[in-house]
Amino acid sequence: MVSEAKDSADEYGGKLARWLLDYAIEGVPPLTAAKDLATEYLIDQSYATNDHRVRALIRWETTKNFTAGFVTGIGGLLTLPVALPAALGASWVIQGRMAGAIANIYGHDLKEDRVRTLVLLAIVGNAGKEVLKEAGVTVGKKLATVTLQNVPGRLLIDINKRVGFRLVTKAGQTGVVNLAKAVPIAGGVVGGAMDAGACRAVGWAAKRIFRPEEDANPVPPDHEEGPLHHFSQ
Repeated sequence: MVSEAKDSADEYGGKLARWLLDYAIEGVPPLTAAKDLATEYLIDQSYATNDHRVRALIRWETTKNFTAGFVTGIGGLLTLPVALPAALGASWVIQGRMAGAIANIYGHDLKEDRVRTLVLLAIVGNAGKEVLKEAGVTVGKKLATVTLQNVPGRLLIDINKRVGFRLVTKAGQTGVVNLAKAVPIAGGVVGGAMDAGACRAVGWAAKRIFRPEEDANPVPPDHEEGPLHHFSQ
C-alpha cells in the first residue's frame, strides 16, 4: 500500500513538473518563452546592472500577470495533467517563466536540467530546502546553483517529482487518495494563490538562487533604478 501511494505521488508530481517546465520555459500564448523575456531586459542598456534588470522584471511581472483577466485568459489555454483549476496552473506558469527569465539574465542556460530543477524550486520558495533534504541532497544556508552542481540526473528527476507533488498538495489536496477526485478550488482560494505577493516571493527566491556570488553591491530594496517596462506580454 505504501509503495502504491509513493508510485502515485511520483506519477502526479512528475507529470505536473514536466508540464510546468514545458510551459514556463517554452511559453504559451500570449506568453513568450522565458529566454525571450530575459532578452528584452538584457538588450536594454538603460539598466546599470543585471540586478536592476531583475528588479524591474519582478516588479513588472507582479504588476501585469496577476490581474484576473490576464490569468484567466492563460488558464483557458491550459490543460493540466492533474485535476486542478487551470487558473492555478496559469499562475505557476507565470511564476516559473519569471524565474526562468531571471536565471537567464544571470547567465544560466535554461536547457540545463540543473537550472530547470532550480526554476521549480524557486516556485515553492522556502519549501525548496525541505524538498532537497527529503531527496537526500545536502543544503547549506543558501539554496544556490552550486547546490545541485554534482547531483546526478536521476536525482534531479526525483526532486522535480517531489516539487510537483508538493505543489499539488499545497493547492488544497490532502493526499494521493484524494488527487484522483480533486475538485476545483473555491475562487477565493485560487485568487489568493495568484496574488501579487506570491509572484514577488518567487521572483526574489529566483534572484537569490541564480544571482552569481561574485556580484557585488546588490540594488537596495528601497532604491530601485531603471524604467518599469511595459512589454506586451
